[in-house]
Amino acid sequence: MPILGIMASQISGHLFAPSGAYDSIATTTLSTATASVAFSSIPQTYKHLQVRMFTRTSLAATTVDTYVKINTGTSYYYHYLYGSGASVAAGSGSIATLLSGRSTGSTANANAFAVSIIDILDYSDTTKNKTIRVLNGDENNGNGNVFFFSGVALATTAISTLTFTAETASNYVQYSHFALYGIKG
Repeated sequence: MPILGIMASQISGHLFAPSGAYDSIATTTLSTATASVAFSSIPQTYKHLQVRMFTRTSLAATTVDTYVKINTGTSYYYHYLYGSGASVAAGSGSIATLLSGRSTGSTANANAFAVSIIDILDYSDTTKNKTIRVLNGDENNGNGNVFFFSGVALATTAISTLTFTAETASNYVQYSHFALYGIKG
């Protein structure tokens, strides 16, 4: 535990910033329905990335799969766990774009949005494949869902672009929110 005087002396130009702190890189809140949201020219100065999303789509369903494409695409593999309070499921496989969770659809409760927290580990390391993990949930009159997903992109190139899309023939609706953070190492 630092002595108060030592901490106070940090004000003279040596401010303390804890390692692992988050920096906001970019934020988008939609003013109109949009098919995809992209973060491009992502700085390569952080250890990890985190995306926080509040999403709803125009598809007539209560829940809708959402996806993230890394750079221009690659081979992806995944595992997931899902629970609704009434049932559970688990699975794995390969896919053309990684799941980024689920979003509420247009038949869910009015103004209900799903929430996703996506961690992208070692995104700028050019010696490792890229790993993501997603924690996602939504609520629809006591019929909520929770979703945990992990995936790997078989590519060692640094991530410079993330593009989020919803299921085919669906748009993210107004007020869907996407925030990208850098995690210092």
